[in-house]
Amino acid sequence: MNQNLNVAGKLSLIFINHPLTFIFGIFILALGYISLLIMPREENPQIKVSGGVVIVALPGAKPSEIQKVIIEPLEKKIKEIKGVENIYSYAKDSVGIVQVQYFIGEDKEKSNLKLYDQVMRNMDLMPQGAMQPMIKTMDIDTDIPIATIAFYSAKENNKDLITQTKLYDEVHKITKEINKIENVALVDLKGEKKEQFNVLVDANKLASYNLSLGQVMKQIQALSYKTPNITSNTQDSSLVVFGIKQAIESEKDLENLIISYNFQTPIYLKDVANIEKSYDIQNKKEALIFTRDVIEDFESSNQITLTASKLKGSNSVTINEEIFEYMDSIKDELLAKNIKYTITRDDGYTANKAVNSLVSDLLISILIIAILLIFTLGFKEAMIVSVMVPMILSLTLFIGFMIDETINRITLFALIVSLGMLVDAAIIVIENIHRHKLESPNMDISIISINATNEIGNPTNIATIAIIMTFIPMFFVGGMMGQFMHPLPIFVPISLTMSLFVAYAFTPYLVKKFL
Repeated sequence: MNQNLNVAGKLSLIFINHPLTFIFGIFILALGYISLLIMPREENPQIKVSGGVVIVALPGAKPSEIQKVIIEPLEKKIKEIKGVENIYSYAKDSVGIVQVQYFIGEDKEKSNLKLYDQVMRNMDLMPQGAMQPMIKTMDIDTDIPIATIAFYSAKENNKDLITQTKLYDEVHKITKEINKIENVALVDLKGEKKEQFNVLVDANKLASYNLSLGQVMKQIQALSYKTPNITSNTQDSSLVVFGIKQAIESEKDLENLIISYNFQTPIYLKDVANIEKSYDIQNKKEALIFTRDVIEDFESSNQITLTASKLKGSNSVTINEEIFEYMDSIKDELLAKNIKYTITRDDGYTANKAVNSLVSDLLISILIIAILLIFTLGFKEAMIVSVMVPMILSLTLFIGFMIDETINRITLFALIVSLGMLVDAAIIVIENIHRHKLESPNMDISIISINATNEIGNPTNIATIAIIMTFIPMFFVGGMMGQFMHPLPIFVPISLTMSLFVAYAFTPYLVKKFL
C-alpha cells in the first residue's frame, strides 16, 4: 500500500475497515431526512431590504415652508448615512415626510438604528414648533403576508346580512387568537369599518343660527372625557366624531347637546346636524369580494381581509397549517353568526408544493442517473454510486440547516444544478478501483481501493475546487438578484465538498462489501 497518502487516501484508509462506517452512513441519511422535515420551508428566499420613513409635523406650516425648514435639512443629514441608496420626500400642509431606502442587503437592525440616531442627533436643526419626529422602519419579513383570509356576510338561509361594523368586531376577535400562534409576527385587517357616531352638519342651518363649525366641535369635545378624533376630511366633507365610552353612549347624547343659545332659547346639535350611529365614513378604503352562483352570475359584497405574516426564518408551512386549523375549528361558530370566509392566499401551501415537487424531481434525477450508470459501469457499481447521492444531499441539507438557511425553490434549484457534478467523484473513484482490480486481480481489495482512491485524490480535488470557484463570484452580486440567488453560491459549493468526502470515505467501503 502506498505510504504517501493524500486526503483521499487517508479518508479511505480510516473508513474502509472501520466497524462504525455503516452506522455512520445510516446516521447521515437520517440527518438528511430530519433536516428535510424540520428546515423552514418558504416559496422564495428571504431578501434583506431596509428602509424607513421620517415624519415631522409643523402645525400651520405651508408645503413650501415644510420643504425649506424640515425636508431639506433632513435630506442633507440622512445622505450622510452609509448605505443609503435613495431618498424620497414630499411636503404637505403641516407635515413633511422623508422616505429612506437602503441598498438591498444592508443589515436591517443596523440600518434602523443609524436612521434613528441620525435624526435624533440633529433635532437642533428642526424649527421652533416642530413636533417630535416619527420614525417608522420597514420590515419586509412582516410586511409581506403568508396567509390572507377574506371574511364576508353570508346571504343564504334567509338571514339578515351582518353589518360591516359587526363583521369588524367579530373578525377583530379572531386576529387576537391568530396572533397567539407561535411565529406569527403581525396580523392586520384590510377594508375594516369601525363603529362610530357621525355628525353630519348642515352648513345652511349653521348660517341661519349664526354659528360656526368650530363652536360645534368645541361643544362636542367638552362632552367627552377625552378629546375625540375629529376630522372633516371625508368624501362629502361631513364632520365625524368617534364615540367615547361613558361620555357618548347613544345618538340622543349627541342630539340633545346644547350648542348655543338664541334669545335664551337653547340650540341643540340636532337642530343643525343629523346624527347617526354607523361606521367610520372618513375611511375611504373599501374591499370587495366577488362570488359566483350556480347560474354563473357574479355578485360583489363588502369584505374584510385578515393578513398574517411570519417571523424571519420560521416555517410558513406549519404556521399556515395552524392558522387554517384554527379557522376550521370556528367555522360553524362563524356560520351561526352569518359570517363566511375564504382563503385568498396560502404561501405555506405553495411553498410546500414547490418543495415537494422539486424533491420528487430530484428523486427522478437520481433514478435516471442510476439507470445510465448500469449500462456504463455495471449494476453493482451503479447502485453504489446511486447510494452516494442521497448521502451527499443529506449532509448538504444538514449543514444548510445548521447555518440557518431555508428550503426554497432556489435552494433545491442549486441541488439540482449540482446533481450531475455530485456523482463525478464517486464515479471516478469506483472506476479507478475497477481498473486497478483488473490489473491486479490477486491483490487485496482493501489495498486496491485505498491506492486507487489515493491516486485520483489530488486531481479530483483540484477539479472540484475549480468548479466551486466558478460559483464564488455570485456572492458579490448585489441588488435584488444577488439576494434572491444567494442560496446558489452557498449550497453548490457545500454539496460539491460533501461529494468529495462521501466518495473518498464510503465508496471504498461499499466496494469492499459488494464487489
